Amino acid sequence: MRLVVENLACERSGRPIFSGVGFALDEGQALAVTGRNGAGKSTLLQILAGLLEPASGTILLDGGHDERTLPEQAHYVGHRDALKPALTPLEALAFWQAMLGEPAMAPDDALDRLDLGHAADLPCAYLSAGQRRRLALARLLVSDRPVWLLDEPTSALDAGSQTLFAELVESHLGRGGLVVAATHAPLGLHEAATIRIGA
Repeated sequence: MRLVVENLACERSGRPIFSGVGFALDEGQALAVTGRNGAGKSTLLQILAGLLEPASGTILLDGGHDERTLPEQAHYVGHRDALKPALTPLEALAFWQAMLGEPAMAPDDALDRLDLGHAADLPCAYLSAGQRRRLALARLLVSDRPVWLLDEPTSALDAGSQTLFAELVESHLGRGGLVVAATHAPLGLHEAATIRIGA
């Protein structure tokens, strides 16, 4: 599998956000996207996830499922955790698994993996910021998708949780997955390419 982005540009309300963005990732590779606030890191991930249209440029995913687009083969975890306050973590993961398809790890096992098993039946409204972030990342485990698009994935995570996150990503890369992460902080990975967008 190979993800190739060439000369990508984005505009919002006629205002240029970024231009000339390009990179290539082969299976088992990670890319950290850096840049100042407002440079377009989150926007780039949203374009890759199919949530926004680029002004110009090309995105090609070579390999994977022949009949599915890049967004259909990608997990997108935004900087907002997208959790319903009234749902429990177990209910939230079951919902995401049903919606995303390609079931992988059972929701209760994913919660245990992210050290959230003790909170499985609490409403999400009662979770701390770090717990909410770990729950959002647990979505990566319940459905099998080869491309992970992560926006500030270590935000609100303590040192132990950051180590756990790095282990999850390294495991995904070891299985041939791809990761593109927008970040201000080191990801804790053994190896990751970096691009900077914006001035």
